[in-house]
Amino acid sequence: MKCNVGGMDRALRIIVGLILIGLAFTETVGNWGYIGVVPLLTGVFGFCGAYTLFGLNSCKTK
Repeated sequence: MKCNVGGMDRALRIIVGLILIGLAFTETVGNWGYIGVVPLLTGVFGFCGAYTLFGLNSCKTK
C-alpha cells in the first residue's frame, strides 16, 4: 500500500471521521454516522482505495 492521501487531506478525513462517529455515539445523526470510520481509517493509514481506482494522489512526491 503506497501513500496516496496527503497531509491536509489526511487531517480533514480524521476530523470529519471523528465528528461523524461522535455524532453517531450521541445519537444525534443515528447509526449511519458510524460511516465516519471510513474517512478516519483512510486518514490514519494515508491510503484511500477510491483514490487508487480513479488515479488520484494528494501526497506530495519528492
